[in-house]
Amino acid sequence: MKSTIITKSCTLPDGRTITLETGKLARQADGAVVLRMGDTMILATAVAAQTAKDGVDFLPMSVDYQERFASTGKIPGGFLKREGKLSDYEVLISRLVDRAIRPLFPVDYHAETQIAIQLISGDHKALPDALAAFAASAALAVSDIPFQGPISEVRVIRLEGQYIINPTLEQKEKADLDFIVAASIDNILMVEGECKEINEEDMLVALKLAHDAIKVQCQVQLDLAQAAGKTEKRVYSHEVKDEAFKAELFKLLYDKVYDVARQQLANKHTRSELFGKIVEEYLASLPEDTTVNKDLVKKYYKDIQKAACRNLVLNEKVRLDGRKTNEIRQITSEIDYLPSAHGSSVFTRGETQSLTTVTLGTKMDEQMVDGAMFDGYNKFILHYNFPGFSTGEVKPNRGPGRREVGHGNLAMRALKQVLPNLAEGPYTIRVVSDILESNGSSSMATVCAGSLALMDAGIKITSPVSGIAMGMISDSATKKYAILSDILGDEDHLGDMDFKVTGTEKGITACQMDLKVDGLTYDVLKEALDQAKEGRLHILNEMKKTISSPKPDLKPHAPRAVTIMIDKDMIGAVIGPGGKVIQEIQKTTGATVVIEEVGNKGIVNIFATNQEVMDAAVKRVKNIVAIPEVDQVYDGVVKSIMPFGAFVEFMPGKDGLLHISEIKWERLETMEGVMEVGEQVKVKLVEVDKKTGKFRLSRKVLLPKPPRKEEAPSA
Repeated sequence: MKSTIITKSCTLPDGRTITLETGKLARQADGAVVLRMGDTMILATAVAAQTAKDGVDFLPMSVDYQERFASTGKIPGGFLKREGKLSDYEVLISRLVDRAIRPLFPVDYHAETQIAIQLISGDHKALPDALAAFAASAALAVSDIPFQGPISEVRVIRLEGQYIINPTLEQKEKADLDFIVAASIDNILMVEGECKEINEEDMLVALKLAHDAIKVQCQVQLDLAQAAGKTEKRVYSHEVKDEAFKAELFKLLYDKVYDVARQQLANKHTRSELFGKIVEEYLASLPEDTTVNKDLVKKYYKDIQKAACRNLVLNEKVRLDGRKTNEIRQITSEIDYLPSAHGSSVFTRGETQSLTTVTLGTKMDEQMVDGAMFDGYNKFILHYNFPGFSTGEVKPNRGPGRREVGHGNLAMRALKQVLPNLAEGPYTIRVVSDILESNGSSSMATVCAGSLALMDAGIKITSPVSGIAMGMISDSATKKYAILSDILGDEDHLGDMDFKVTGTEKGITACQMDLKVDGLTYDVLKEALDQAKEGRLHILNEMKKTISSPKPDLKPHAPRAVTIMIDKDMIGAVIGPGGKVIQEIQKTTGATVVIEEVGNKGIVNIFATNQEVMDAAVKRVKNIVAIPEVDQVYDGVVKSIMPFGAFVEFMPGKDGLLHISEIKWERLETMEGVMEVGEQVKVKLVEVDKKTGKFRLSRKVLLPKPPRKEEAPSA
């Protein structure tokens, strides 16, 4: 199978090159491209069925990003030693690609489509997560799949005041701003990232610089498609259409739907029932022998409902639940709701509610990360759960889906900016948000509830964090638009933008934006950011009515932690042969003791649930690592008895000789009956032999010296 290998290149602002190659690998796919930057290489393929399955009225597209361990010279961990289910990291990158390309497929295209992206060579100087969507779009560009791209993604960071596109890992880890931005030549489509309390103006600068770089990458894809002869897309017909019937249905039902929308019902179930009743009555009015396509009725009715709700906002500035465009739903919050948790909160905003817990663990609870590009340990974990009952639905519990992984990651990034330095602290922190009710903005409820629960747990966060989801409804024909604060679930579905922003009083800590419409100007984006700031601060003020700063101490039942720094040479003494010493400390005291070597020091972290246990464990460790001091008094235990004295363990693992002459002031002729093995005796260290290091002890110096006997008078 012969084909022409075609290569095109573009450059980043700093001169580094990105190359696209097609026609060499995966030639039976509809489209395949190898993207290379430095030593990072990504193979992206796109395949789509020629026809849509019967009854499918959406785009059944799957996007899977997977890293081959061989790409960085590693073998996978685990028993099977092979790549398996996608890791959370791979799921997050898959979502970044999906969210960027899905809006650019035609709304009437329903053929099953699969985008597979594989990291086949990895380089920390060219991080693949910011290149995956570029490769996927290029694969679509050289196919006949009707994708209305191209698009691309870049990472933009700010390091020491300078903005950098697609930085190295080392640069990324030092940055105070880290966004991945997706865009077409004309419009920004998606933003995801975190930052250290930056202002809105700095964010806009970053987005503009990212978009400038993306325009170059989109153009090179057009050049590649032209060279490959793939400028014509396939013809398809996946929907039955009847524009005349659609117009008739609009005429019959639009006003009824608009009237329900104008009722400004806060309860989403009541509102849904009234909307549903309109179409049910219409279908019931049809004769039994009707030729009306009922599936078309349901499809067009969704369009009618969407149009009516959008026009209500644009024409009358009225929202479905009666709020003004910048108004936040009613907020209630509570802390310390769960008596046995280390920290807990309940945060309710309208019909969205999160029950969030904080659990403090030890180093042994750290999350192990085993990936092709990244490995190590994670000391801050946030999990987001979205059960079916939160929306009144029946849904099997089969573990977290991609949406749950993504929402949890966004909340984690928002909160980690205000945590104390976990690398230097003893705790592993796990936050779990269980969504108990949902009507929009559940990920932002997680941020608010997580912030409250961390403060309830006594974690010294630098500032409380709140989050808000912004929406937008626009009409390109009339140029009307409305920016909506704290959007409902319905407003998310019928709107043109979902823009989540989190932050403190000082600035933004994380954001996530998805656009479903062309032509969002930077002026409108700035307006949305300013309105989001107003909403964030309002929510923060409501949260502060419950708790405004971390509690001064941990819960009584939370594990206390004490860190002891020891010399590297003493690590073995604390652990003992085969772990005997450290295991014995844990068994006898009830504390958990974790020791690790960092640099030329040993760090001993001791965890206990009460002070008595903590004191006992700390004393044991300090005794082991303490350096014996001359003239200090110790509580010792007789270990063995010799004719010339006794050997006394005066510190753990340290024995000294208590000579027979140092036991009492009176002269002893023999050790028989003087002491017993196991007897406790208070001794003083009087000398350390400089040559041998042996310890000489005395007991008699701690006893009152008897008076001298007066000499008898001479005869």
